[in-house]
Amino acid sequence: MGNSDTFKIGLCMAGAISAGAYTAGVMDYLIESLEEWQKRKDSGAPDTPSHNVEIPVIGGASAGGMTGIIAASAFYDPITPVQTLDNDILSEIKTNKFYHSWVDLISEKMLNLLLDNSDITKSGMKSALNADFIDKIAARALSVNGNSPLERKYISKNLKVFTTLSNLEGMDFSVSFKSNCFSKDRFLVTNHSDFACFMMAEEEGEYKKDGWIPLNFKTGLNAELAKNSAMATGAFPVGLPARKVEREGKYLNDLEWFKHITAKHKANSPFPAKYSTINVDGGMINNEPFERVSEIILNDTEHDKESGDNKNDYKKYDTFRGTVLMIDPFPSEEDTFKNSDDLTSVIGNTLSALMNQSCIKPSTLIDAMESDNTSQFLIAPVRYDMKDGKEEVTEGAYAIACGSLGGFGGFISKEFRIHDYFLGRMNCEKFLRDHFTVRSDTTNSIFVNGYAGVTNKEKFMSKNEKDKGFQIIPIFTTESSKGYMPTFANEKQYPSVSESFVYSYRKIIKGRVEKVLFNIAEYSRTQKFLLWAGAKLLLNGKIADAVLDTIIKSLIDHKLLKKS
Repeated sequence: MGNSDTFKIGLCMAGAISAGAYTAGVMDYLIESLEEWQKRKDSGAPDTPSHNVEIPVIGGASAGGMTGIIAASAFYDPITPVQTLDNDILSEIKTNKFYHSWVDLISEKMLNLLLDNSDITKSGMKSALNADFIDKIAARALSVNGNSPLERKYISKNLKVFTTLSNLEGMDFSVSFKSNCFSKDRFLVTNHSDFACFMMAEEEGEYKKDGWIPLNFKTGLNAELAKNSAMATGAFPVGLPARKVEREGKYLNDLEWFKHITAKHKANSPFPAKYSTINVDGGMINNEPFERVSEIILNDTEHDKESGDNKNDYKKYDTFRGTVLMIDPFPSEEDTFKNSDDLTSVIGNTLSALMNQSCIKPSTLIDAMESDNTSQFLIAPVRYDMKDGKEEVTEGAYAIACGSLGGFGGFISKEFRIHDYFLGRMNCEKFLRDHFTVRSDTTNSIFVNGYAGVTNKEKFMSKNEKDKGFQIIPIFTTESSKGYMPTFANEKQYPSVSESFVYSYRKIIKGRVEKVLFNIAEYSRTQKFLLWAGAKLLLNGKIADAVLDTIIKSLIDHKLLKKS
């Protein structure tokens, strides 16, 4: 596959918690579309665009990073797309890793597992919620049958996959100042933004001394490291346990992204032979690592060589040879700022400011603000409902059922996850069909040559006037007129749960609160008795009620609470 007829797409998948079900649905339809197109090209089917698309990199944070590593393992075996569900919509589907990992999870009643106390022992506790199920899903999702990834011409043979990590210890590097201090390295900076970077390979000998760790799920080459990295990037702070990741220091020493650290890491010492870190959710520091994916795409498409050393050409339709496609279940939305100086408001606003500022990427902001920049595309939730005979459009976090409870809503009901999976499929189809396009009068050789032999070009033309043009990934399926969603228990195509269902969890929430309270700190017998009495009589009940009130309010806001 030559570069001259190949368009490169880097996938960036943002953090999402349980809304990883939406990202999984997007991935399912994306792979189905590429698979169908490739089959038609391989069979010589007439009226098939002949250009190629290749995915050389998948990068993500939190649920997005987990989905990227699941994808790398899924490519070893056939992937059966989940197009429809039978009458029993709650049945498991084990033939699709995206669905099985994010929708099935390991139980229909995930709240029972999250609130189970079996993870709390005399030696202590690691998180507010029981996350033992994550280890089980990770082990299942990363097991493969094939000896090596199936040949998929749209996936690079040496696919790169990376996750962001929030390294709690951090990595120190010094900045030298001319000073009255004797030490030249008096000014230390600690970097907590970390990455686990992998490259699909057959053996360790394929390592290119560039920091990209060779990964093979069949032989087990660095597979345990990939699994731990996937769990680490999804370790939501406090709610889910922090995770340990152990890497060979050479991988960090060689990685270009750490050059600012390795140059002066702890007084010119490189990372040690074995480097162990404790990590929480990668999205805490870098939730949408599109700038890293973009960097790889830019290097991979050799724009310097192709376009006369003009790197800006990758932003133009007539010259771009690759782009970044971001999948984000929670695209940033403007929040209402509580303009108050009372302590509780200041604490909340301070934490928000720290989180927002840590995620800013100054070097990419100017590029990102260009509305016609071809270096970046986005798939985000959009739901279409009929109300009083009119179409009602909902976008962003309120379009997905798992968006409730700040992303934890998907653990309340499997139907929420099913909805979001199919919404992801639907949104991906709409995006590829009508928005992921190039103008029909383009002079870009990839698409001019690709569509040259197609007689019925109108078939691959976007219906959206704003993005009118040829589809970059041709879609061969007929747009559904019946809708995409299954019918849920409420006999509608948007799920809901009853208030009584939510309150049925009061006892189990109280039990979890009581266990957590006893493990927050060590007490003397007298203090333990007083705490036990307080917990039994008042505290755990009040906390449980507060939790339930929060759940109910969030479900109401997302229109997920069934009316009595």
